[in-house]
Amino acid sequence: MPRVLISDKMEEPGLEILRQAGVEIDERPGLKGEELKAALRLADGVVVRSGTRITADLIENPGKLKAVVRGGVGVDNIDVAAATRQGIVVMNTPDANTFSTAEHTISLLMSLARHIPAADASMRQGKWEKGKFLGCQLTGKTLGVIGLGRIGREVARRAGQGLDMKVIGYDPALAASAAAQLGIETFSSVDEMLPRCDFITVHTPLVEQTKNLIGAKQLALMPKGGRVINCARGGIINEQAVVEALKSGHLAGAAFDVFVEEPIAKDHPFLALPNVVITPHLGAATAEAQLLVARESAQLLVDFLCKGVVRFAVNMGALDRAEMEEMRPFVDMAHRLGLLSAQLGKGPVQTAEIHYRGEIAKRSTRLVTSAFAAGLLERGLEQNVNIVNARMLAEERGIEITEQASMEKGDFSSLIRITLQSHLGGTVLAGTLFGNQYLRLVTFGSHRLDAHMDGVLLLFTHRDVPGLIGHIGTICGKNGVNIAQMNVGRQTAGGEAIAVLNLDARPPEAVIREVASHPQISSVQVAELPPAGQMPPWFA
Repeated sequence: MPRVLISDKMEEPGLEILRQAGVEIDERPGLKGEELKAALRLADGVVVRSGTRITADLIENPGKLKAVVRGGVGVDNIDVAAATRQGIVVMNTPDANTFSTAEHTISLLMSLARHIPAADASMRQGKWEKGKFLGCQLTGKTLGVIGLGRIGREVARRAGQGLDMKVIGYDPALAASAAAQLGIETFSSVDEMLPRCDFITVHTPLVEQTKNLIGAKQLALMPKGGRVINCARGGIINEQAVVEALKSGHLAGAAFDVFVEEPIAKDHPFLALPNVVITPHLGAATAEAQLLVARESAQLLVDFLCKGVVRFAVNMGALDRAEMEEMRPFVDMAHRLGLLSAQLGKGPVQTAEIHYRGEIAKRSTRLVTSAFAAGLLERGLEQNVNIVNARMLAEERGIEITEQASMEKGDFSSLIRITLQSHLGGTVLAGTLFGNQYLRLVTFGSHRLDAHMDGVLLLFTHRDVPGLIGHIGTICGKNGVNIAQMNVGRQTAGGEAIAVLNLDARPPEAVIREVASHPQISSVQVAELPPAGQMPPWFA
């Protein structure tokens, strides 16, 4: 009989699912330290919420522990890499909070439009200030949804169908055709979308690429009188930039359920602004959501412990370890090609064809294709993307990933070639492996090259003219930007060429603008990859 530890409060329906499956329940919320470590070693699985932290030292000697289920979406309180190293599957419940968080977003949207909290507070002070709280109707207004995952799509559906708003959106991992089926017009960048928005709401994960995604520059692109909402993660919308835009009168209002620091400080500037609606992280705080979290958490463990089925895994503990090690360098390469595809592709990807050639084509490539899909999606989705769920998530988002294989060797012993297609056009990337560990980008578009696939990449297409590369080096040097590697690919002397510079750090925007201003440079792009040798956390 499997044993499950309940280390945070679980509602009765979840406990009943475990009992009916014949699972022995060890229900001890609040365990800490050595007591928690001992209880984990005796359990086959554990369910945690936000109150329990599963750290590396707790599972250094995991005993019987095979699975950790996080009741909720975020797994910040679980050391996923440490769990993976110990062969422990980590799962979450990404669907449980969808409706509650979407409803809270709509509640804030309406409260913001009609000044409901301020009007209520005024009346409780004995006032009747009808003329003070002139609102705006939502019918016919444009809502921009940034991040069209489960919650973002649900917000879009309710705003469009229920409130008769015009819904537009941005999501780098959602094909335009899939968005169109939802009645959402999508844009290739956030900045392109913002001038159309009366309201914006964000529903992305908080990663390095989305931190301060909406700052002073982006707020200035919105029409005067716009309003912003954040029910996702604190820090996606820059709080100080919102304060300044509200004080200047450019923004008419803002609504926040999440904050950079929680609880917020007693002197937080939001508290002094009448046109701000704030709530204490209530997105998932409904009785129904809590019951659903309990049921889903329990069912995930029953399926895994009693049936061997893994769902909503955020690591790859269910995959064969020997196969993982054999394919390690190719998984690393494909993951990086996916990351590059997301950053260098022309708009949201609709199709991705992976062509395996040479030695790699003789092996099972399912891990490699999944690693590419994970890299393609992981920086754009709310939930954790990994080698287990990436293909399914891509399919759900209208991205068709296909494979071809040719065992004939070309110029390289193994080659992975990616052909991307979006509504804006196609992109081709290819990578190869030198020796057993050196990854190289050998194709970008129509250009052949030999670029390192790690760190910060500055790519620019240009005319092959004397002095240009030296000019770029001078720009970097005077701005303290160190060039670690450089590679140039060209087709003909004096024709179009491409240069790839590996930099020690991301260059300031001013440097990028100065590089782009050169009359012989036609395009500039920056991409960020992990350091050399650093595998994704789900492959630890």
